[in-house]
Amino acid sequence: MRAIYFRWLLRRPRTWIHLQFVPMRQLSLFLGAVFLLFTVIGFYSDLMDGGTRPIAVVLAIALYSGLNAVLWILIVARLPTFCIFLMIAKEIFLPLGNYIADWTASALHPPRVAPGAGIHFAATSILIAVIGSYTLFSAYIGSAGRRAFRQQNELALAHSIQKTLVPRISMNTPCFEIFGISHPSENVGGDLVDVVELSGGDTVAYLADIAGHGLQAGILMGMLKTAARTALTDGRGNEGNGEEGGAMLSLLMARLNLVLPQVKESHMFATFTGLRLNADGQVFFGMAASPPLLHWSRSSESIARIEEEQFPLGLLPVARFPSGRLAMERGDLVLIATDGVLEVCSKSGVEFGIEGLESLLRRYASLPLPELASLILETVRKYGKQLDDQTLLIVRRRSK
Repeated sequence: MRAIYFRWLLRRPRTWIHLQFVPMRQLSLFLGAVFLLFTVIGFYSDLMDGGTRPIAVVLAIALYSGLNAVLWILIVARLPTFCIFLMIAKEIFLPLGNYIADWTASALHPPRVAPGAGIHFAATSILIAVIGSYTLFSAYIGSAGRRAFRQQNELALAHSIQKTLVPRISMNTPCFEIFGISHPSENVGGDLVDVVELSGGDTVAYLADIAGHGLQAGILMGMLKTAARTALTDGRGNEGNGEEGGAMLSLLMARLNLVLPQVKESHMFATFTGLRLNADGQVFFGMAASPPLLHWSRSSESIARIEEEQFPLGLLPVARFPSGRLAMERGDLVLIATDGVLEVCSKSGVEFGIEGLESLLRRYASLPLPELASLILETVRKYGKQLDDQTLLIVRRRSK
């Protein structure tokens, strides 16, 4: 129910969304300013009548006008759309302002005032209401500005942490070139690309994508990186060669799948693709619900898609995550991209897709890895608007 409510909030006009999350003390300043500003209607109507209305009636109309304006703000900002139509109907068919004025006059029998005194009272009241409204609006704007400045500083700090957690990766081993880059859609993203050198001289490169983006995904991404590095550097199961290299990736995914549910909300999960790059040139892969891995063969100049039907990490208690061996010859290249690259849409609604990535790889696979990554990301940005984090991991088997 809470999720449905927040989805409904996001459909409201952006002008009013922030009022849902403003602290009550700050919101009261805004509503007080609106109230005082619209009390002017009651005093203005008395001026138009020559200042002859009883003061009690003028005050009743002013009070109603201010409260009615506050009610409009609350309904437009917080309540369902049908309430707006009820308010419109109320304004048309139930003019409460007139009823309140008539009731006040009949119930209290206030004396009429001299025209000069009434005009003086209405004009002075307008001046006081405007000054009071200006004061409260200034206090609200100042409070909102301080809050926005504080949030801006926090986002800048989060962006700095993001750059520390997910730096641009460029590494060469005796057999492989490795390059990874991530462009978050906001200051903080949920994509992760990382490389870890094992104690035996082998290397593990992996790419993970936390569901969603923003601060919440970024926090879980940091937890996943910590868990992955801890598992990879604890020395257990990392020394194996041959088929044991794939088993190590299966064990890593199983550990992450066990840890993540303990540190996340129930709806969140992570996709994962890991590569074990052995010092002798052997390559193993493990995948958990991630997009296809593209293997470009230099000898045949062809591309093979590698996919694994598997659940993501942290969603269900999966018994085993499969892994396999990838035969990479000298000059071959492996490319892995997150959904933020593949799901970018053109103006006509067509996704860039795995086919678009394959087309670029066929033409530019021989480029240096940083240039290839920049070309892919630039092409995707021109193709359509970025709505999700965009991350690439590229590995090439060295020719020498």
